Amino acid sequence: MPRIAHWIGGAETAGTSGRVGPVFNPATGEQIAEVDLASTAEVGHAVKAATEAARVWRSSSLSRRAAVLFKFRELLAERSGELAQIITREHGKVLSDAAGEIARGLENAEFATGVPHLLKGSYSEQASTGVDVYSIRQPLGVVAGITPFNFPAMVPLWMCTTAIAAGNAFVLKPSEKDPSASLFLARLWQEAGLPAGVFTVIQGDKEAVDAILAHPDIAAVSFVGSTPVAKYIYTTGTAHGKRVQALGGAKNHMLVLPDADIDAAADAAVSAAYGSAGERCMAISIVVAVGDVADPLVDAIASRLPKLRIGDGTDPDAQMGPLVTREHRDKVAGYVERGAAAGATVITDGRTADVPKNGFFLGVTLLDHVTPEMDVYRDEIFGPVLGVVRASTYAEALALINDNEYGNGTAIFTRDGGAARRFQLDVNAGMVGVNVPIPVPVAYYSFGGWKASLFGDTHMYGPDGIHFYTRTKVVTSRWPDPGTSSIDLGFPQTR
Repeated sequence: MPRIAHWIGGAETAGTSGRVGPVFNPATGEQIAEVDLASTAEVGHAVKAATEAARVWRSSSLSRRAAVLFKFRELLAERSGELAQIITREHGKVLSDAAGEIARGLENAEFATGVPHLLKGSYSEQASTGVDVYSIRQPLGVVAGITPFNFPAMVPLWMCTTAIAAGNAFVLKPSEKDPSASLFLARLWQEAGLPAGVFTVIQGDKEAVDAILAHPDIAAVSFVGSTPVAKYIYTTGTAHGKRVQALGGAKNHMLVLPDADIDAAADAAVSAAYGSAGERCMAISIVVAVGDVADPLVDAIASRLPKLRIGDGTDPDAQMGPLVTREHRDKVAGYVERGAAAGATVITDGRTADVPKNGFFLGVTLLDHVTPEMDVYRDEIFGPVLGVVRASTYAEALALINDNEYGNGTAIFTRDGGAARRFQLDVNAGMVGVNVPIPVPVAYYSFGGWKASLFGDTHMYGPDGIHFYTRTKVVTSRWPDPGTSSIDLGFPQTR
């Protein structure tokens, strides 16, 4: 059985804890590898190597850092096909979706190549007589990323490219469900000329997470995952004096007004709800249909579902692959059952779909007449289940969205520019799409939600990423002529 190791000090490093976890191919249901699960001592060893590397890397010139980022970006683009195959094999998503994930991660590498400009400070000459004041941004040292199974390449790239460009050493703890993508990225960083120890991979489970959160030499932690875990990461990390950004779960609503293009809205709902089997934090899981648009919209969505092709992600004709584990598939199927029992109308039942018998497959489900009291509305299902809630007015629909505990992403479909502008002003969510169902910001903006979808003060990547992975230092300087100084016990003033 192949063994997936750590990456420490610029080389694959076999685990010593004696603990391993299984890695499956979700399309076949077969175990294909074992992954090492790090002990607290192994995390300490990895962080020590990263700390030593950080001291050297922070002194590297901005031009050298940019050169490494440019080379890394070039290698990632050239070998994205290989990485997509790895992602599909361990996660299950179709190859085109894996390629799209890598392309969005590639944007972050491109943004980070601009580090000489991004780290520019400010300068004020003659702030006081003979005194100049200027600010500089400096790296934190060693920072860590704890990333989810659903984007094993993109989310690490959200974090590590900016962190490394800013002069930090980066420790990645990927999901143990699909760990191989992290080692592929490690090899690309090495080939790009990144010094050993600046990018580290620690495979593991909660023991590794807790060791990262408690380690005194890790200055900051980035996390993407479910809300309960995000809250734990934030409270535990900050209790240990760390800077933390923890992105949690979502229940993303798509508001459809009566004037919307029904076909366009239906296409968007199907794409955003069922892409990657719904295992996206930005997936649309609830459509809020306002007024008399509900019936034609539900019919339009339902008419598209029999045409979806579900199969092994390596099949070029497949549009949706399996869920990541057997347990998660069964959990999602249980939500369909509970939704029906609570009174939702099952338009399409994914449990009875004609899907491959091997692997962790589940068909797509469409539920109508969902209400806010139902579990299928309240919980983040993270699977191919789309619920439709009916609202009489825009005001009722807006209140429904704003009352939800999550505030990650949302979208409105309408032909009315005034209504769209009003929605973007009124809605309590961090990312808003106008006739765009999955409004993931481009790399030179930043990604993050509101309310229970984010714990911390900054969003991820882009300008917020530069802010998160650096700290500001302000220098006040004077170069007086010899013999002109004097004693003054008063508080310094500008004059």
